[in-house]
Amino acid sequence: MNFKTIEEGKQMAIISYITLIGLVIAFSMNVDKKNEFARFHIRQALGLNILFYMISFFIGYFNSWMISGSFYVFFIVLWVFGLTNAIQGEHKPIPLLGDYFQDWFKSV
Repeated sequence: MNFKTIEEGKQMAIISYITLIGLVIAFSMNVDKKNEFARFHIRQALGLNILFYMISFFIGYFNSWMISGSFYVFFIVLWVFGLTNAIQGEHKPIPLLGDYFQDWFKSV
């Protein structure tokens, strides 16, 4: 991936990690441009959002701050990793599930 593609898509990539609304905004900004760097990070952010809501649904049934606290720390580490990669212009998938997110959401 060349430097121009990364620089053009960096703003959309960063926006995609900022809540679900940011993901929708980044997706709509990238519909016409089809920037590959932004698409990569939009898929990563989409996967993180879906993962967060799916796991939170099940974690909510536990009445333990240790379980829920561990989940939030795990999720925040993954989120910071993805956001940092977007800011630095890197094309690294999120640990554990990032490659799956790219495969599952390749139509995005």
